[in-house]
Order: sequence, then C-alpha cells, then structure tokens
Amino acid sequence: MASVSAAQYGKDNIRVYKVHKDEKTGFQTVVEMTVCVLLKGDIETSYTEADNSVVVATDSMKNTVYIMAKQHPVTPPELFGAIVATHFVETYKHIHSAEVKVKVHRWTRLTVDGMPHPHSFFRDGSETRTVEATAIEGNGISIRSAIAGLLVLKSTGSAFHSFYRDEYTTLPDVYDRILSTEVDCGWKWNIFSNINEVESAVPKFDNAWEAARKITLDTFAKEVSPSVQNTLYKMCQQIMAAVPEIAAVDYSLPNKHYFEIDMSWHKGLKNTGKDAEVYAPQSDPNGLIQCTVSR
Repeated sequence: MASVSAAQYGKDNIRVYKVHKDEKTGFQTVVEMTVCVLLKGDIETSYTEADNSVVVATDSMKNTVYIMAKQHPVTPPELFGAIVATHFVETYKHIHSAEVKVKVHRWTRLTVDGMPHPHSFFRDGSETRTVEATAIEGNGISIRSAIAGLLVLKSTGSAFHSFYRDEYTTLPDVYDRILSTEVDCGWKWNIFSNINEVESAVPKFDNAWEAARKITLDTFAKEVSPSVQNTLYKMCQQIMAAVPEIAAVDYSLPNKHYFEIDMSWHKGLKNTGKDAEVYAPQSDPNGLIQCTVSR
C-alpha cells in the first residue's frame, strides 16, 4: 500500500521591494528581496483525495508576504523570515511547520559630488544575504543566516601539494597558484523559543553578518593558503569565536580554476611557471569543497 511519507508546498520567487522614507532627512533606504515559503502539516489528503480544503493557496502566501512586509520591518532578514514563518504556523491550525527563505539583493547608495545621495543606488555585485527561518509548532524557530554569491580571487598566496597519489593522478604539486571561489557561508543560530526571542536578538544578526563577511575576506586575503580545506576551517573557527550564539558554521567553496597557457610553440614564448601571466579561466568541471564546523 502506498502512502505519503513527506509533503510540502509553497510559493517561490516572491519579489519584494520596500522603501523606508526618513521624513526628517529626506533620505530613503531600499531593500529588495526574493522570498520562498514552504508549508508542512496535515495536507496529505490534498494529494491522496483531491481535498483542497487543507490547501492554503500559494497566491495567499504571496499576498501574506506583501502584507507582512508592509506591517513589519524587513530588516534584518532574520526577523522578517521568523515573523512570516510564525504567522503561518499560528494562523493555520493544520500547518505545523513553515520554512521561509529570504534572499536580500545588494543595493549600495551612490556617492555624488563626494556626498551620499539620498535616493539613488547601484548594484555592486551578485552577492546576496540569505536567511532560512523555520517555525515548527511546539519546537521554536530555527534560523540559518548566510552570505552567498561572494566572488573572490587572489592572484598568488595559495598552494596545493603533497596530496594522495595513485594511478589516476595527473595533477602536479602546485606551490603558488591563483585561488578564486564563490563564497557560500552559513551559520546556524541556537534555537529561538519564540518570536520575542528573535526580536531581542535583532542587533546580533547584523553584527554576525558583518563579522562573518570580514573574517571571510580577511582570512582569504591574508593567509598563505595550503589548501581550500584548511583555510575554510580557520574561517569557521574564527566566526564561531566571534558569535557565541551560533551552533554551527558551514562553507561551500567551488574552485574557480585558471589554467596556465603553454605558448612555447610560438617562438619559444614563456608563459608557464614563474613566467605565467596569461591564463585561461575555466567554467567546469571544478572542485567543490564543503565543511560544517559545530560546537
């Protein structure tokens, strides 16, 4: 006999833009987000018996996100995600879990004539600040904060050698290489009992994001890296030391490879080893290094 062992549904790619207008200064602050809502609960009959009476329409979810954005702060995203998730669990008795993913897109204020412009912004990269907030009936609110899409590169100061070798190995030891990756760094907070605890932690969310970003960039730039694995672990250690309220830190770092181009066939032109200056950026395949460090 077949039965539903797991089910969830929701609304993805809800685009939200909110502007805060400071009447005293005339300055405006903007936030643009992409939100995903996923619900779990007593919804099996919608699959097995075509019983739509247990279905909260995904269009209603979209409308709820817009109304919550109007009625509540959208920053920090941890708070907004927790507010939306808690709303669904508290409003619908047959919904026992709500997961809300918030992706905040970068808008940076323009500087014009040496002064910050009151209402003009530019997109200065594909990096996003992301949050996954899940409210589970009777089990509080779990929150994972993250930095995603932060593309970094160092032209020297990285090595990879003395790795395992067998009959499948062709990669030579490298003592100086280009290191580039697109950072996805997340940190999971200790469980919050309720929305009041989340509200009390509001100042910590921005501070943790700033600390994680600074540690990531500083460590990447300063360390002579023996491997992505070891550099990643050192980043995790530092973030956990800086933010005592988090339970775990995780990284996912894909290698963005740049290969030397042998030009010796053209009049003996040297462009390998210490003479390398021109490289061929590679799209795939690529290495992917992942790790979670917990207390």
